[in-house]
Amino acid sequence: MSKAWSKILWQGDSLQLLKRIPDNSIDFILTDPPYNIGLHSTGDIPLPGRTAINNNVAYWDHVIFTPSDWADDFIRVLKPAGNLFIFTSYNQIGQWHSCLDHRFDTSQFMIWHKTNPAPKVYRAGFLNSCEMIFCCWNKGHTWNFISQKEMHNFVESPICMHPERLSNPKHPAQKPTSILKKMIQIATNENDVILDPFMGVGSVGVAALSLNRKFIGIEIDQTYFNAAKDRIEYRKY
Repeated sequence: MSKAWSKILWQGDSLQLLKRIPDNSIDFILTDPPYNIGLHSTGDIPLPGRTAINNNVAYWDHVIFTPSDWADDFIRVLKPAGNLFIFTSYNQIGQWHSCLDHRFDTSQFMIWHKTNPAPKVYRAGFLNSCEMIFCCWNKGHTWNFISQKEMHNFVESPICMHPERLSNPKHPAQKPTSILKKMIQIATNENDVILDPFMGVGSVGVAALSLNRKFIGIEIDQTYFNAAKDRIEYRKY
C-alpha cells in the first residue's frame, strides 16, 4: 500500500480478504461484527397503527458468527502500537475476551448508551439501551487522552437517526458517526490507517476520512457495500 492512497473498499468475505492486508500495517481496527442476537429473538413486535418494531435484526445476524475465526488476522495486521475496538453484545463479549485478552497487554470495555432506544411495549424487562465495545491494546499504544471527564469508558448519543440514517438500504445496526469520531480521535493520529472488516453502510469510513485518516473497508453484502461506497466516494459525511 503506497502513501498516496486514502481509501480501499472491498466487497466480499473479510475472512478471505483480510489475507491481502500486510502484517503490522493497521493502526486501528474499529468494527461492528454480527452479534447473533437474532438467534434469541421472539419475532417482530406489532404496534397498533404503526410499523412493527424490528426484533429480528436482519438475515445476516442469524448466520453463526465465531469471533475466534477472525482473531489471528486481527492481531497479524495490527501494528504494535495499534488499538482494537469491537462493538459487541452480552452473548459474545465473553468470546471476544477469550480469544483476544491473553494476546494483548490490556483489554477493557466501553458502553455506548443509546438515549432513545426502542420502547418496551409490554414493559417486561429493561430497555435495550446499551451496547458494549471490547477494546484491546499493548503498551505504548497510540492514545490521545482528552481529559478525566471525557475519558470515561462510556459514550452516549441517540441511535443513528435521519438525515444521517439511510432509508434505502436500511441497516438495523448503523452507528452514528459522532461516537465513531470520538473513538477515532482518541485511538489514532492523522493519516493513520483504520480497518473495518464488517463495514455495513460505511459509517466508520465516513468518520475516518472526515478526520483525515485512511480507511480500509470490507463488506460481504453487495447492497450495503454499494451504499457504503456511495457515501464514502462522494464524501457524504
